[in-house]
Amino acid sequence: MEFCPNISFGMPIVSTIRSMTQKPLDVHLMIIEPERYIDRFIEIGSDIITVHIEATSKMDNILNKIAKSTIKSGIAINPDTPINELENYIEKVDLICLMGVHAGFGGQKFIEKTFDRLVELKSLIKTKNSSALIEIDGGVDNTNNVKLKSLGADVLVAGSYIFKSSDINKAISSLK
Repeated sequence: MEFCPNISFGMPIVSTIRSMTQKPLDVHLMIIEPERYIDRFIEIGSDIITVHIEATSKMDNILNKIAKSTIKSGIAINPDTPINELENYIEKVDLICLMGVHAGFGGQKFIEKTFDRLVELKSLIKTKNSSALIEIDGGVDNTNNVKLKSLGADVLVAGSYIFKSSDINKAISSLK
């Protein structure tokens, strides 16, 4: 998995959106060394900052920094990374983002093993007595949303399904 070395437009976009709404802003950093940007994303009004477990060797530092702020923390995990790599962090985060595709390009087909990974993650959360929410990002559409929710997903990210639809409102309604 390759992550971007830097952010090209993230902070200005988040700052502009924050000036227009009070809805929760979940910032998903898909970059190398996300610790370089945590302070700035806290300052501009993010509500949740999610970083990839594979993108940093300083996850504890990142989570401690976020914990000292008023926002929530999340960890994203790619399809090929074992769920047990989350064990040391699961009690420290508010959200786990389970990727349903390989990060990098929108519109990819959902990876079916995500269902099994969701069950495994749900079990780990229960074992650790964590209250972390489970978010599924990538490949989510109206053919898998019901099963994902029934297996324990709390949040579904369905960007391509929604924004490539000819009727955005209908696409959103089909996921509820």
